[in-house]
Amino acid sequence: MLLYSGPLSLFSRKVEIVLAEKNLAFGRVLVPFSQTKGYAPKHPAVLAANPKAQVPVLVDGDVTLYDSTVIAEYLEDKYPSPSLFPRGAEARARCRLLELEADEILLVPIRALMFRSEPPGPDAARRGEQERAALKAEDVILENYAGLAAKLGSREYFCGTFSVADIAIFMNIHHGLRLGAPPVSGHQNLSAWHARLAKRPSFATVIAEMAAADRELSHPVRRR
Repeated sequence: MLLYSGPLSLFSRKVEIVLAEKNLAFGRVLVPFSQTKGYAPKHPAVLAANPKAQVPVLVDGDVTLYDSTVIAEYLEDKYPSPSLFPRGAEARARCRLLELEADEILLVPIRALMFRSEPPGPDAARRGEQERAALKAEDVILENYAGLAAKLGSREYFCGTFSVADIAIFMNIHHGLRLGAPPVSGHQNLSAWHARLAKRPSFATVIAEMAAADRELSHPVRRR
C-alpha cells in the first residue's frame, strides 16, 4: 500500500493511525506543503486520484481511494482484524456518526484558528479581526468539549471499545490544540481519554511528527 499524506493534514494523519493500529505496512509520500502556498505544487498522483486534489490518497493494488472516512471503512472491510468498528449495525452506525461529527462539526470552529500558524501579514487590522473571530470560535470549541465529555461518560472509549471514532475525535482535538485552542482539562473524563490515546504508539508517532513539521513549517503558536 502507498499513502499520499501531508505533514500537517489531520485527515492524512488519521489514516496513518488507522493503518498503524491495523498493523498494516505501507509506503508514504509526503506531498509538498508550506504555510504560504499550502499544498503546492499539487502532486500529480493526488490530482489524478482525487477531484478535490487533496490528501489523503491511498493506493492498495488496483484500488485507489481518497477521503479519510472512505479509506478507513475500506481498510476495515478488507483487513477486519483488529477491528476499529464495534459489532452490530446499531453500534457501528453510532460510531460512524461520531466520526462524522468529529470531521464535519468539531472541525468547523477549529478552522477559525488556522491563521495562527501562518506568518503574520502586513495587515495588522485583519489579523486582529481574525483573532477576535478565533476567540468566539474557542467558545464553540469549549461547548463541543462539554458535549463530547457527556457522550463519553464513564466509558474508556467513545464506542465502548477503541474505534475509528476515537481516532477522528482525537485528531480534530489535536488539530485545535496545535493552533492554540483551549485544553480539554476542564473535563476529567475527556482529559483522561485524551491522555490515554496520546500514549498509544500510533498516536505518539503522529503527534511527534506533526510537532516536528510545525517547528519547520509553521509560525509559532502560543499554547495554553
